[in-house]
Amino acid sequence: MGGMVYTSLDTTKLSTAECYGLALCELGKEHPEVVALTADLAKSTKIGMFGKEFPERFYNVGIAEQNMFGIAAGLAKNGLVPFASTFAIFAAARSLDQIHTDIAYMNVPVKIIGTHAGTSFGQAGSTHHCIIDLAVMRSLPNFTVINPCDGAETFHAVKAAYDIPGPVYIRINRGFDQVIYPNVQDVPFEWDKATTMKEGNDLTIIACGSCVFEAMQAARMIKADAGLNVRVLNMHTIKPLDKEAIIKAIDETGVIVTAEDHVTQGGLGSAVAEVIADYGKPCQFKMLGHDNSFSTIGLQEDLLAIAGIDANGICNTISKLIDVDFDTDLSWKDEY
Repeated sequence: MGGMVYTSLDTTKLSTAECYGLALCELGKEHPEVVALTADLAKSTKIGMFGKEFPERFYNVGIAEQNMFGIAAGLAKNGLVPFASTFAIFAAARSLDQIHTDIAYMNVPVKIIGTHAGTSFGQAGSTHHCIIDLAVMRSLPNFTVINPCDGAETFHAVKAAYDIPGPVYIRINRGFDQVIYPNVQDVPFEWDKATTMKEGNDLTIIACGSCVFEAMQAARMIKADAGLNVRVLNMHTIKPLDKEAIIKAIDETGVIVTAEDHVTQGGLGSAVAEVIADYGKPCQFKMLGHDNSFSTIGLQEDLLAIAGIDANGICNTISKLIDVDFDTDLSWKDEY
C-alpha cells in the first residue's frame, strides 16, 4: 500500500497470529485477571507467547477442546477474563455444544480466538479448513464476532475484546498474511464500525478477513481498466453489523458485492443481505465465497482464486454484474 516496503521476515512478524500473541501479552501486563487456555496448540496458535510471560496464568488442557471451553466458562464465572485459543474449525464444529451452553447461554466473558480460519491452513486439507465458523458463531446469542483483515488490525481487535461485554469470537488466519497496515498505531479500528478502505460512488465491495486485501486490489484494477470508483468497506465486525455503512453504500452506490473466505450461506454476505432486505430499497447485489462446497487442498492464494474471491474473481463478477469488461489478464507481460 502506498509504496510500503517490507521483507518476508517482516511479513511473518505482522501476521494475524503473531500480532494476536503480542496483544494478549500486553493485556496480561495491564490486567491481572486475564488468563489464557490452549488445547495443546500453544505454538501453532501463538498463545504460547502469553504462557512464556505469565506461566502461572496459562493452562494447557491437552487435546481436549470441549473441556477447554468448559473450563474457560468456569474461570469467567469466577471473575477472570479467559482467552481460549484453538484452530477455528475445532471451536466452531468440535466444541459447539460447550460454546453454546457454557459460554453463550451463560453470557460469560470468554474470548475465543479461532486460528487457521478460512482456507488459510491451505495444504492441511478440507477437514481443517474452516469456512463455516462465521455462520455458526454469529447465530449464537450474546456473541460478538470479529474477522480482522491483517495483523495490525488483529492486535486492536484482541485488545478491544477485553472491553467488549460477554463472549467474543475473533477469527484469524494461520499466518503469512498480506499486510494492509504496516504500523499498528495507524489502524483506524472501531470494533462496531466498518472501516472505509477506499472511497467510491460507483459500486461497493464489502469484505472481511483475507478478502479485504483482494477487494482493494480489485478496486484498483477496476479503476485502471474502466475508470470506476469502487468503495471498499472492511466489515471486520460481522456481529454486530454496521448497518449504517451498508445502507449508506446502498443509497450512494446502488451496487453491493460481498467477499469472504467462507461459505456464502450464513456469513458476511448473508448478514449484508439481511440488512438490504430489511431496508427495502432495491440494489444490485452479489455474494462471493465458497458456494455450498468444501475447498480443495492447496496454497491459500490458489484456493481463493478457485473460489472466485481473489482480485481477479471479484473483478470478473463485477464485470458481469454491471456489464462492463475489465482486463483481468495479469500475465507478466502486462507488467512491463
